[in-house]
Amino acid sequence: MPSPDLAAEASAPRPPPARALLRHPDFVLFWLSRVSAVVGSQVQSVSLGWQVYALARRTHDVNVAAFDVSLIGLASFVPVFLLALPAGETADRHDRRAILLWCLLAQLATAAALAGAAWTGTASVPLLLGIAAGFGAARAFSSPAGAALGPMLVPRPLLPRAIAMNSLAWQSASILGPALGGVLVAISPALSYAVAGGLYALSALAVLLIRAATKPQAQAGSRLALMREGLAFVWRNRIVFGSISLDLFAVLLGGATALLPVFARDVLHVGAAGFGLLRAGPAMGATVAALALAAWPIHRRAGLVMFGGVAVFGLATVVFSLSKLMWLSVAALAVLGAADMLSVYVRATLEQLSTPDAMRGRVATVSSVFVGASNELGEFESGLAARVLGPIGAALFGGLGALVVTGLWAWLFPELRKADRLT
Repeated sequence: MPSPDLAAEASAPRPPPARALLRHPDFVLFWLSRVSAVVGSQVQSVSLGWQVYALARRTHDVNVAAFDVSLIGLASFVPVFLLALPAGETADRHDRRAILLWCLLAQLATAAALAGAAWTGTASVPLLLGIAAGFGAARAFSSPAGAALGPMLVPRPLLPRAIAMNSLAWQSASILGPALGGVLVAISPALSYAVAGGLYALSALAVLLIRAATKPQAQAGSRLALMREGLAFVWRNRIVFGSISLDLFAVLLGGATALLPVFARDVLHVGAAGFGLLRAGPAMGATVAALALAAWPIHRRAGLVMFGGVAVFGLATVVFSLSKLMWLSVAALAVLGAADMLSVYVRATLEQLSTPDAMRGRVATVSSVFVGASNELGEFESGLAARVLGPIGAALFGGLGALVVTGLWAWLFPELRKADRLT
């Protein structure tokens, strides 16, 4: 006689196939917009990191220049942190498509400013950091609006597939973006920023063509009350809070990607083109993982998969920190990206399935602060550690720290560890 678990699994409805998403043209437009915007932001990010490092190396040694590069992450995160709560409340009260469109136009303006500074030879580290802060302000509003808009464009049974495809859009664009950015910045930083601006324009056009109703139901209460309600929901939901805080601290410590300009130029000696390949490494692995998840979604033991992904992420960071071979470094970064994709997929699915639509903007903005903190503050932490420990020591410290966080969170959040089905 089959066990109750096996019987329940056999009787549970299977999610629709991924190709069912093609029957929802508004989601296809949203997906294409996401690909274009992410490629643009990755091209811009690669070019900005390389240019800041090149400017800083004219007058500083490797460790100080690495710290200057890490300031890009801090400059991008501060506006996200300061604007997070009003941005989430805005996404839950106003038309999410319109918010995303205006944010893309603002990102286009930052790319134009960077291209102008590079073309005229007026670029300086403070100016580039200031423009990065402007980009962060636009992203503070685009992140919750985009996260809340996607689920409005597909029926609920397709949501896990849509999340996997959104992740695939991000990761596949993150392969093309850094590689393209590395080639373009080697030719001309101004050209690289101009291409990023064109991609933002294409993304805005795709959003403009979406025809679905994208304004959420009106929410009663003051802006302050709605912000407080979103924070309270995240705090009370142990699975949501545990998953996004795990992401925060693991990636905060394991942010080796912030040091890639240093590794490319002064450790592996592979130049701008090699830097683009290194930047694409995590996305290569993540794309393979996203394709697998889109075809074969996780049905059981989701919490253990998430913790396993974070642990492998830490181990891969350790291998990367100690590698002196280009192929091994790229391979370690690919494994790192695939492992991160597993944890991100589980976190995003648990978050979306656990959150009512009327609150998705506010929950997404709390999540975006955590994710932004893990990425941008992780870059700053890595740069700060590099100034004390050197780039290799900083990356090694981060990988070991991610492993410690994995074990600690598995103990602190048993509900997350025992999370089973993503349905």
